[in-house]
Parts: sequence; C-alpha cells; structure tokens
Amino acid sequence: MAALDDPEKAPRGKRAAVIGGGPAGLIAAETLARAGVKVTVYDQMPSFGRKLLMAGRGGLNLTHSEPLPAFLDRYGAAAPLLRRAVESFPPQALRAWSEGLGQETFVGSSGRVFPKAFKTSPLLRAWLRRLAALDVSFAPRRRWTGWDDQGRLTFATPEGNFSVTSDISVIALGGASWPRLGSDGHWTTWLTERAIDVRPLRPSNAGFKIAWSEAMHRFAGEPLKRIAVTFGERSVRGEAIVTQDGIEGGAIYALSAPLRDAIAAKGEARIVIDLRPDTSHATLAEKLSAPRSKQTLSNTLRKSLKLAPVASGLLHEAARSVGKPLSSFTANDLAALIKSVPLKLVDMQDIARAISSAGGIAFDEIDENFMLKKCPGVFVAGEMLDWEAPTGGYLLQACFSTGVAAAKGAIHWMTKGESAVRTDHDK
Repeated sequence: MAALDDPEKAPRGKRAAVIGGGPAGLIAAETLARAGVKVTVYDQMPSFGRKLLMAGRGGLNLTHSEPLPAFLDRYGAAAPLLRRAVESFPPQALRAWSEGLGQETFVGSSGRVFPKAFKTSPLLRAWLRRLAALDVSFAPRRRWTGWDDQGRLTFATPEGNFSVTSDISVIALGGASWPRLGSDGHWTTWLTERAIDVRPLRPSNAGFKIAWSEAMHRFAGEPLKRIAVTFGERSVRGEAIVTQDGIEGGAIYALSAPLRDAIAAKGEARIVIDLRPDTSHATLAEKLSAPRSKQTLSNTLRKSLKLAPVASGLLHEAARSVGKPLSSFTANDLAALIKSVPLKLVDMQDIARAISSAGGIAFDEIDENFMLKKCPGVFVAGEMLDWEAPTGGYLLQACFSTGVAAAKGAIHWMTKGESAVRTDHDK
C-alpha cells in the first residue's frame, strides 16, 4: 500500500476535477485525496464503476502474477511507455490495495489474479466508501463537453450546462468499447480541437467474423475447449466460442491485434485451430484407423477422440470448403485436419462489442507526469492513451497504474508550481 499511503503532499487548498468514474479515474481520485487535494469525480453515467462491474461479470481479473519483465512484454510496442507507471504501481501493489479494502486475492491456475470473492461489487462498494471517507465528492450525470473560452471545464447535465474551475484535472474517460456503460469516445472531439494527436479508436480483444455455412449456426454459443490457435508464427492455447457470425474467446482475443491489422491490410486473416494440441497426429491417425464397426463418423469422433459436436461441426465446415464430405477423408488426412482446421476471418466485431479498444492519445502528447503538453494542468490516464493489451489482468493493471501515475504527476506539478512561485517571491 506504500504506493498510495505516502504520496507527495499537495499544496493546501488545491482542487482537482477527475473526469471519468472508472478504475483509472477512481484510483487517481484516491491518490489525489490522500495527498490533501479536494477532489470531485464527474461521470456521465448515473453511477460509478459500471465498466468495472462489467469486467467482473465472470470473475474480476485484477492483474496477473507472472514476473514483471514478462508482464510488461504483454503491452507490445507500448511497453517502454508504460514501464515507469507499472513499475511504480505494480501487480503486487494492486493486490495489496485490494486487500486493504478487505478483498483478499488469489492466483488462479492460469496465473491470473482475482479477489477471493470473485465478484466486483464487494470491492467497488468498499472502494466508494473509502473515497467518501477521504472527502471525495461525486457528480454523476455530468457529460464532459470540453473547455469554455476562459479555460474552464464544461459539462452537459439533464438540468443544463455548467462550467467548473479547478487547479488540475485528470481525464480518464476510457476508449470506445461498451459505450452503453459510458466510454463512448466522445472526448476525442475536444482533444483534437486542441491539436492533440489522437490515434483512431479501434476494437481490441474482440471476436471476428466468419462466413459460416448455415449448418454452423446451430453451434452458436458452443465452446471449443483446450484448443490451440495459430496465426503466423504465434500460437495460443485456450478456449474459443463459436458465434452466429464468427468466433471469439480468450485464445482469439490474445491474437486480436495482429489479426485486426492483417484484415486491415489484406481484407482477411487466416488462422488454424488444433482441436487436440496434446495428442500427436500419429496417435489420432491410429485411433481413426481402428475398425468402427457400425459406428458413424460422428460417434467415432465423439467417443474415440472426445471431440464435442461443435468441434466435429468445424471439421465438416472445413471439408465443405474444399468440396469434399468429411466421410471421404482418409484416417491420415482427417488426423491432419483435426490438428489444423483452417478458418478465414473476414472482419472484426464492432468496437461497441469489444472488451477494450486500441488507439487514443499518442504518448508523444504527454510528458513524464502524464500531463498533456499542450494543456498545462490537464493529466490523462487509462484506456484513453494509445496502448492495448490482451485479457488476463493486463488491461486493468495498466488502467490502475496510469491512474496513479497521472495523479502523482498532478501532485508533483502543483507542488513544483507553488515552489516556483515562492522562489520568485523570495527574489
């Protein structure tokens, strides 16, 4: 907890506006309040932490337990830009913070870190109580609309428009995924008007579209378990889910960035799925060569190879694509197909259905304190910045870490500014 318990103290009487009530905004508010800043958190939704609640719908994956060098590599090209923030508030600090709220954590079999309660709501309720105890104010139903001619923050509300003056502001409005929860990317307008380089927001950690035959539609919602998905030189183990118009799931999300870029460049991306990554081609061929007696091929695939109906459906789909019935495949060819089912991805799911988004404010636009160079006193954090990461705890960790970094940067900036004023007065 040292990362939050002992922040640099801000000059007395300073006020901060935090825009965005997600993880990055709320942790920034906590860090500022602990430093003695009077904080108000603004959000366009009627309640706070909505996207955090959605993130924990299947279990709140706070962070990951792997060593920090490997952890940072998950951010790809953005790793050097995020390194300082993540190292200053690393996974261990995030776990300690959660436990300080009475929510102990544990490491799952995959290395992912979850609260023992496995749910978001107990943690969020405890967090909001802590923020209230730190005298943080909350202003819901306030949609940020930029700045007025005097440089004041402006907001639209159901009761009308109003403006706010603050010593600093931290903007943490997220990307553009799940817009119904509040992160709709509307902020890009107000920043581009200030000549700030904002890279286009694109879907990340999303599913992809496939031109399934009608026969595959009956498998929509069915999981493909313990598979390996390969694209180019990279292979990922995990699970996927067949959807009405394509495929999604953890193993697909892990490859979403290169797949998205390939589709943008070539109009398609081709992956292969190994339905039995722990079984060799030779073993599969041997089992398929055994006499079937009166068993159908489907029963053989189910009983001998433990392939679920959806997996068999994929095999039939691949056979149809080459104009051959699956029953005509030799044991050797069928074993090869099981080890390498080809799929052509033709598009990515819309950003509104994505788990997260890529793009955002270019890192060249911020200084080492996460302050916008063209907007002194304005700090940014979270998914608004131009980085992306796979699921597995990396998304939330970077949101928390950059939220802390932006708040500490704001405190340092306010302290430095007051020190400069005192120095000039002494002269």
